[in-house]
Amino acid sequence: MAHANARTTVHGRLLIVSRHQQGWAQAHIAAAMGVSRKCVRTWITRYEAEGLNGLRDRSSRPHHSPTRTSGDVQAKIVELRQRERLGPDELGAQLGVPARTVSRVLARHQMPHLSALDPMTGQLLRSSKATAVRYERAYPGALVHMDVKKIGRIPDGGGWRALGRAEREKTRSRNTKIGYDYVHSLVDDHSRLAYSEILPDEKGATCAAFLTRAAASFAACGITRIERLMTDNAWAYRYSLREVCAALGIGQKFIRPHCPWQNGKVERLNRTLATEWAYRRAYASNAERAAALAPWLEHYNTQRRHSALGGLPPLSRLSPT
Repeated sequence: MAHANARTTVHGRLLIVSRHQQGWAQAHIAAAMGVSRKCVRTWITRYEAEGLNGLRDRSSRPHHSPTRTSGDVQAKIVELRQRERLGPDELGAQLGVPARTVSRVLARHQMPHLSALDPMTGQLLRSSKATAVRYERAYPGALVHMDVKKIGRIPDGGGWRALGRAEREKTRSRNTKIGYDYVHSLVDDHSRLAYSEILPDEKGATCAAFLTRAAASFAACGITRIERLMTDNAWAYRYSLREVCAALGIGQKFIRPHCPWQNGKVERLNRTLATEWAYRRAYASNAERAAALAPWLEHYNTQRRHSALGGLPPLSRLSPT
């Protein structure tokens, strides 16, 4: 196919043929046209075999693709993606297909990215913004990220995700406040090891107590020392964590105001928590969802494939304890 840097067009190829018919040597034609001798020979040969049609643009797609992914495998990839809403790494591991091949199949079938889908229904919501700037500390404990994710509590019997909006409105009392749960999380920059708790608020004392327990949990997994802690500029983080950080020997680092992507690793965990735990399925009660957090975290740290770790779980980057 012709492209922006093509030396010849259909008219240029016809000129090559015309000069050849006038008796020009192929080497002289190539020098005059600024192309190779092979290019000149190709167009002359095509004209002799096919006439003017041989000089037209044609697809560069091969006539045969013996290694092309079969239709059955492509159908399985699309079906599993729609049913389970998994990424290319997980789909490839389950179907025995390279992750890159899965990505190409999904793109060929115009399947949207998971970040653009509703985590529960799988319906297309929006496109996502990505950043190309990535970094990673050289060893566990060099830097950890901390943040809070606020999610609405589930009323007994289930909320609108379980019952539907119309049915939920019939039994909803607007005078009863359901409130929120506050999911506090700590993530190691190098290994992506995560620790989360559901707490009633995001006050300073609550955040300080959470950091103490999270540091103890990290130590049990092999991260015995945390050197730096990165958070946003919330009052609870900037002023209430000083004593805990001093006692644990942790230096504090704050992101720039209104730049949450600088704390991107824990922000990404928040999104994963929402899509794979909080809103993955319809829960009948808030207690049921809360009880599902610990098993999910165990799966996240020990089994879930992480693309930034080469398809391995976070625990693979920590020394055995």
